[in-house]
Amino acid sequence: MKALKYILSLTLVFFISCAEDDNDLSFIESIAAPANVSALFQISQDNSGLVNITPNSEGAVSYNVTFGDDTAEPVNVKQGDNIDHTYSEGTYTVTIEAVGLTDLKTVATQQLVVSFRAPENLEITAAINPSNPFIVDVSATADFAASFQVFFDTSNIDEEPTPLAIDETVSFEYPSVGDYTIKVVALSGGTETVETTQVVTISKPTELPIDFEIFDNTVLGDFGGATIAVVDNPQVDAVNGSAKVAQIIKGAGETWAGNVITMSTPIDLSTKQLIKMNVWSPRAGGKMTLKLENLSDQNIFFEKEITTVGNSDWEEVVFDVSDIDLSQEYQKIVLFFDFGMMGDGSSDWTFFIDNIKQEVPPVSGGGNNVTPINFETPFELSSFDGGGISLIANPDTNGNPSSTVAEMIKGAGQVWAGSKITVPTPFNFDNSTTVTIKVWSPRAGLNLLAKFEDNVPWPDVTATAEITATTTVANQWEDLTFDFTGIDTSIDWYNLVLIMDNGAAGDGSANYTIYLDDISTDPVLDFEPKFTLSSFDGGGISVIANPDTNGNPSNMVAEMIKGAGEVWAGSKITAPKPFSFDGGTTLTIKVWSPRAGLNLLAKFEDDVPWPDVTATAEITATTTVASQWEDLTFDFAGIDTSIDWYNLVLIMDNGAAGDGSSNYTIYLDDIDIN
Repeated sequence: MKALKYILSLTLVFFISCAEDDNDLSFIESIAAPANVSALFQISQDNSGLVNITPNSEGAVSYNVTFGDDTAEPVNVKQGDNIDHTYSEGTYTVTIEAVGLTDLKTVATQQLVVSFRAPENLEITAAINPSNPFIVDVSATADFAASFQVFFDTSNIDEEPTPLAIDETVSFEYPSVGDYTIKVVALSGGTETVETTQVVTISKPTELPIDFEIFDNTVLGDFGGATIAVVDNPQVDAVNGSAKVAQIIKGAGETWAGNVITMSTPIDLSTKQLIKMNVWSPRAGGKMTLKLENLSDQNIFFEKEITTVGNSDWEEVVFDVSDIDLSQEYQKIVLFFDFGMMGDGSSDWTFFIDNIKQEVPPVSGGGNNVTPINFETPFELSSFDGGGISLIANPDTNGNPSSTVAEMIKGAGQVWAGSKITVPTPFNFDNSTTVTIKVWSPRAGLNLLAKFEDNVPWPDVTATAEITATTTVANQWEDLTFDFTGIDTSIDWYNLVLIMDNGAAGDGSANYTIYLDDISTDPVLDFEPKFTLSSFDGGGISVIANPDTNGNPSNMVAEMIKGAGEVWAGSKITAPKPFSFDGGTTLTIKVWSPRAGLNLLAKFEDDVPWPDVTATAEITATTTVASQWEDLTFDFAGIDTSIDWYNLVLIMDNGAAGDGSSNYTIYLDDIDIN
């Protein structure tokens, strides 16, 4: 598409209806004077000095053109018309007076050089438009030139030249990436011309979001027998109205055949940890795997699999990558359809994708606010007969990059002491009866029993199914597999019971402490909250079952402990997007304290890593009751709302050393700003 400055068109068409009711002409008062007044000069290349002048503007209906030579009177030219005038050699100032509909006028002048001498010293300036990497803006200079002609791609022999005036710019939008040769011809009033060329390279950064409308196909890759190409959208509808999409065909080759899109730079996953895309699949229930991979090291990657609805319709699929290892870089998007199955290249193995984008995962409270924070999980944790389970910061990210895991402890009690995860909807075994659990054990040979139960309260449970797996390594993460082949899928399994070393008494020590993550049930249990919990200098924070529901019915709360360390030991809650003070500046926290008079400091910080934090705001509130829940209020009136506050730091009894005892253990819930 050519984008020309000199577009000859009538900018205002005025219709007056014959009906009396439509004769309101008050709108005329709002009509402005003409703008962007200019003229295009075209000089005959025959030494005659004949110049064709075409005036143009926005909002004019006619022009008064003063030639700038001995001709005294201006000549009137209607919008869309032009006029010829003969000049002698020389430099002239042409005056263009644009006249609008309401007789408002705008005057502009433009220099005209009439020379019969061939142009000299021709130079081209071709620059990529900053707003669109496919548009090139071209200007030119030359001694003795009166105007120029621009050819945007000399490989097209039928291309009509684009006229270019002195001190002006013309633009062209290329349809795709590649190298293009721009040719500029300098014209004067003589028969001789001079020309030069310049090669421009059109490239487009490959970055999210990707819509394939204007796309660099060189970043697409195939392997194993699958192919990918940009094609016309086979089904334009309300879900996906795009003109162009990517087509993926899985042919006969390898069962792991797939395709890759290489990004220009690593994907920023710091906050936008949902990857969405439109997918068209020919059949129901197919598997689609998204793999994010490092540019140079294929051993650094992250994978997520989803099941498509299919049935030859567009749908939006969502991959939650919030548990990805953010210490690594990922620059490749790798896609697999039905990994492990052989394609045949038929219509049954033809897929389409489009509109790949990132979004921030939803957080409680909705909208632009990350509060309230209530520590509730989409499942319930509980323990029995000496067992204990809580959510804590991952103590060993080597082999498991998750930020949060479940800590399970078997204390002194019954030999069957354990813990239970209860989900709001039954576990689903329609797609697989094999369950994997990522486990960190202090010793090899630890037996972990996994037992599914129905929702009948113990001891009246009517249905169970259990399998035991054994750890093979110590002090590192491994995947344990539990084969539940034959499990009765007609039963609603609401509970997953976990018991370590069933039949042996625990002692609550490190020898009976394990960590769990990524339980591959449906729904998947990965323990990741929509915020990050961390502690410093002797503080500790974890999510546990509420120890006192009197006054606070929540199932889960945060347990905060101040251990022996620094007097400023505390914990931090980092939100995926800034805390919002749009609805108020009062922070409230539901607190359970072992004593009245405990001081709790709440401090907001920006997202600059400590100790280089550049902005803070802190308030201290004091508990008034012991061993019961109360709402503490922190008045942040005057806080600078222009700062992005990502962190909420909490310190109990700042200035006093803790000892990790119950006297320095508090519980938090329902953090809100209003």
